[in-house]
Amino acid sequence: MRPLLWLLLAVAVVANVFLSTFSGYTGGTRILASVGTGVVTLGAGAGLWLTRGRAAGRV
Repeated sequence: MRPLLWLLLAVAVVANVFLSTFSGYTGGTRILASVGTGVVTLGAGAGLWLTRGRAAGRV
């Protein structure tokens, strides 16, 4: 599960950089694409945070 979340996070970040730098999108299309990749990035990050391992002795 965690490797899939890491892959999803990496792909979403690369896609967001591509969309904001190299794509020809403007206006609403650019906003929707950026919001979509942002949601995927935040979701993958939250999934990784929730599945993190706990160190022994830490609260």
